Amino acid sequence: MADGNQLELDVDLQVACDPQPGLPSEQQLRNWASAALAKRRDQAELTIRLVDEQESQALNRDYRGKDAPTNVLSFPADLPPELELPLLGDLVICRQVVEREAREQGKAVSDHWAHMVIHGTLHLLGFDHIDDDEAEEMESLETALLKQLNINNPYEAQ
Repeated sequence: MADGNQLELDVDLQVACDPQPGLPSEQQLRNWASAALAKRRDQAELTIRLVDEQESQALNRDYRGKDAPTNVLSFPADLPPELELPLLGDLVICRQVVEREAREQGKAVSDHWAHMVIHGTLHLLGFDHIDDDEAEEMESLETALLKQLNINNPYEAQ
């Protein structure tokens, strides 16, 4: 568990979509993931893969049984317990879905990107929103982390 010291974060960024203007920089992605990891980890490694709708839909169908693209998918690392590596797993974020949701919800696109990175990183840490209590805890944490970044509550109407 982190004790407030500087987080060592290694991010493998994979851009597998058309890099349109407005795509977050590697530093922005790192900052957003760091916000979720602060005080929870001293070291972490994760892959952030930015994809198009086709890849998102295929992964969502194959791993979740939902045949549609989605905003973010989290794939926690499945390491044997004897391996003490800081590898958290992979985030797969669909550029088109994030941009479309931001427009539909009246949010700044960069704010929605930040939310998706934080949301996905929290999943990699074991947070979930399957039942109401878990959802309330996770949403509350996301809201607090986003507030630290001067981003409005994503669950309130804008």
